[in-house]
Amino acid sequence: MNFKEREVEPVNSMVTSFEDMEILGRQMERQRTNEELMKHERQPDPVQYDEAIDGKE
Repeated sequence: MNFKEREVEPVNSMVTSFEDMEILGRQMERQRTNEELMKHERQPDPVQYDEAIDGKE
C-alpha cells in the first residue's frame, strides 16, 4: 500500500494540510509585534505581554 493511499490521523490539530499551513504562515508573518502595536497606540494582548517581565531590559 502506498503511503498516500493510507488514511493518516493528524498528529496535531493546528493545520490539516500543507495549504492550511501556508495560509497560517502568511497570517503569522503579518501579525504585529507588541512594540508595533504600542507605536500605533494599540494595547497588546495582556496574556502574551507582561510589562513587569517584558517591559524591562
